[in-house]
Amino acid sequence: MRTIIKIPLCAVLVLLLSLATLADTTCAALSANATFQELSSLAQGGNAEAQFQLAKRYGTGQGVAKDEKQALSWYRKAAEQGYANAQNNLGQMYKYGLGIAQDYAQAASWYRKAAEQGNVIAQNNLGIMYIDGLGVPRDHAQAVYWYRKAAEQGNAAAQTNLGAMYKDGDGVAKDYAQALSWFRKSAAQGNANAENNLGNMYSTGQGVAQDNTQAASWYRKAAEQGNYAAQTNLGALYSTGRGVARDYGQAVYWYRKAVAQNDPQALCFLGLM
Repeated sequence: MRTIIKIPLCAVLVLLLSLATLADTTCAALSANATFQELSSLAQGGNAEAQFQLAKRYGTGQGVAKDEKQALSWYRKAAEQGYANAQNNLGQMYKYGLGIAQDYAQAASWYRKAAEQGNVIAQNNLGIMYIDGLGVPRDHAQAVYWYRKAAEQGNAAAQTNLGAMYKDGDGVAKDYAQALSWFRKSAAQGNANAENNLGNMYSTGQGVAQDNTQAASWYRKAAEQGNYAAQTNLGALYSTGRGVARDYGQAVYWYRKAVAQNDPQALCFLGLM
């Protein structure tokens, strides 16, 4: 007669959680601490995470001579196993012609594979492809669809992009309240483009009471992160004394910051000082 050992459900759950934690720890150790030789051995054995990490090292020249063709090769191996991060990065290689001839259709195809697995970066990237009509027909409604997928998962870039679509009524009905909401979500994560866009909303009174003081505050947050559009906008407020005390020295300071990033509008404004 067999003896059946009953393991309490709580013990099973603890075991499963421990295994999950171990797997996460192993992946973290693989990416952070593995030597090039260890990664290479695992990658050659078919480990998709190792293939992805090896590709990144070839792509950046970390611990090995930079080699875009090798990066491409290892991204492809991981991508063909369904590894979403590798699929997105392979899409990037095709989009920008890194290690291979530029091919927008292939880029969009790989972004889609990753996006359909819920990869937020790929979802945002696929949205951009639909905006520009690269590798796919230009379709701003589809761009909104993919931006929303990523935005709802908390991706700051996609939140900014979705906010811009609502602001302009592009691919979706114009809705300043929705634009403000998505810009705020993104700005809360420190996204400089969203901060600049919030400054614009306050400056023009779109969906919110016009408030140059608030505009200046948001422009400054973005400008201090190096956003050239915000630097130009903040310079303009200093030049005219809107939302801040008029200060030509500060205006010139911020215009020069933007000019250093080749912003033609800042160069024009600086020439008028």
